[in-house]
Amino acid sequence: MSTSTTRTVVTAGSGGKRSGAGRKPPSSAAHRRRTFRETFAGYAFLTPWMIGFFGLTLGPMAYSLYLSFTSYDLFSAPEWVGFENYIRLFSDDPQFIQSAQITLIYVFIGTPIKLAAALAIALLLNYRDRGAAFFRSAFYAPSLIGVSVSVAIVWRAMFSTDGPVDNTLSLFGINLGGWIGNVNLVVPMMILLAVWQFGATMVIFLAGLKQVPKELYEAAEVDGAGALRRFKAVTLPMLSPVIFFNLLLELIGAFQVFASAYIISNGTGGPAGMTNFITLYLYKRGFTDGQMGYASAIAWIVMIAVAIIAVILFRTQKNWVHYSGDDR
Repeated sequence: MSTSTTRTVVTAGSGGKRSGAGRKPPSSAAHRRRTFRETFAGYAFLTPWMIGFFGLTLGPMAYSLYLSFTSYDLFSAPEWVGFENYIRLFSDDPQFIQSAQITLIYVFIGTPIKLAAALAIALLLNYRDRGAAFFRSAFYAPSLIGVSVSVAIVWRAMFSTDGPVDNTLSLFGINLGGWIGNVNLVVPMMILLAVWQFGATMVIFLAGLKQVPKELYEAAEVDGAGALRRFKAVTLPMLSPVIFFNLLLELIGAFQVFASAYIISNGTGGPAGMTNFITLYLYKRGFTDGQMGYASAIAWIVMIAVAIIAVILFRTQKNWVHYSGDDR
C-alpha cells in the first residue's frame, strides 16, 4: 500500500471518529419520552390480559373469599357470620368429611396409577420405531375428547348393569351386578376413567425421554447395567423434572373432577355418597341448596389444600428432582 493511500485511510478513520465524537447525546427529556412511549405500548398490549385477570380471576376470587365469611343464598344480601362456615365444615358436616376423604382417595391413588400408565406406554413408544406415530395418536386420542358429558354418558352405559363390561366379565363367571351402584367399585371405576385419559401425560413423558442423551445409556450398558438398572440410574433421574411437572398438574386436575361424577351419579353423588367428590358437593351446596356462602368456604378449603400440596412438592423436589447442570 502506498504512502498516499495509507494517509487517506488514516484521515478517513480520524474524520469518522471526529464526526462520531461531535454528535450530541440525546437529551434526558427525549430519553424519558421514548421510555414512556415504550412503557405505554407494553402496558397497552397487556391491557386485555390485565382486564381478564383482575375482572375475571382476581376480582371473583376476592369476592368469593368475602362470601365464605357470610351467609348468602343468591337472593338476599350477604350476612356476615365470620368463621361460622369454616367451623361448621369440620365440626358439623359429616358429608363434607366423607366428600374430602373420597376426593383424597381418588387423588392419591388415581394420580400415581395414571402417571405410571403414561410412563409405561411412553417407554414402549420410545423404543419402537415402526408404527410409533399411529400408536402415539391412538393413545393420545382420549385426551383430546376430555372428560366431557358424552364420554361420561358412554362410560356410565359401559359399566352399568348388563353393560358391555359386566357382560364380558360374566363370560368368565364374574357377576358384579354393575359398577355404578356398587359402593366398592364405583370409585375404582372413576379412577379407571381418569387413567384411560393419560394421553397428554404420555406425550409429555415421551418428549422428555427423547431428550435423554443416548450416551448415558451406552455408558451404563458398558458398565454392565441391565435394563432395570439403566431405568433407575439414568431414565428416572433425567426424567425427574418431567415427572415433577406431570405430578403437579395431575394432582391439581384430580381435585377438580366434576363432570364425570355428576353424570355418572345423576348429580346425586351416589351410591352412598361414594361419587360425592368435593367439587360436586360444592356445587350441590351452592346451586342446589342455595348456600353460596357455605360453598365459597368449601372452595377456599380446596384451594388451600391444593396450595399446601404444591408447596410440599416444591419444597421436597430438591431431594428427588435432578436438573441438567445442577450440582446439588
